[in-house]
Order: sequence, then structure tokens, then C-alpha cells
Amino acid sequence: MRGIVIISHAKEIAVGVKALIEEVAKDVPITLAGGLDGGLIGTSFDDIQQAIESNEADELFVFYDLGSAKLNVDMVIELSQKTITVCDVALVEGAYIAAALLQTDVDNDVIFANLEPLNIK
Repeated sequence: MRGIVIISHAKEIAVGVKALIEEVAKDVPITLAGGLDGGLIGTSFDDIQQAIESNEADELFVFYDLGSAKLNVDMVIELSQKTITVCDVALVEGAYIAAALLQTDVDNDVIFANLEPLNIK
């Protein structure tokens, strides 16, 4: 099973992106990590690890908003047994496209080809 993890420095962004993509991907497991305790802006290694490990999928596409979130994701990947692809693309658009394509059960190559124009590298 394949799923999506959304990571944002702001809880409201993560919650909003999750709500948006759930509209096109009812059967795709989606978890999130957003913000820090007390409503502060930032990302937490522990929250990201929880979002990844609590997602019922064993293969995950991770979308994030800013580079420091990616640093935390990279550290979590070292500890996880899941297959994780970090998608360096625009957060909202990338997560939406991936979710819609995962819902239709296309191959990963099709997903990567559709995400390529959104690459932020």
C-alpha cells in the first residue's frame, strides 16, 4: 500500500493540504506533521517520525514546505523500515497530483513523471 505524508512548519497548512487532497484520494492513507507545540512555527523530528510510522502504508511519498523540514525527514528515513520517497516539489500541487494518481493506482513512474514539472531543485 502507498500513502502520503504532509509536513509543514505551520499546522494550519498541513491540515489544509491534507483536507484538500482527501477530496481526491479517499482510499489513500494520509498523515501529517505540522508546526510545533503551542502553535509555534517549525517542524519536529518526533512529530515527523510519528506521521511516518503511523501511516498504514509501507511505501510513502513525503511532501514538505521548507528545507529544514527535509532535514528532519532525512533523519527519520534513516530509522524507518518503510520505503520513503521525499518529493522535492511544490507542496500543495505535488501532494494533490500524487494523491489523485495514487487513488487511481497508477505506477510510481507515472507519478514521478507528473511531479517532474513541479520540481523545486
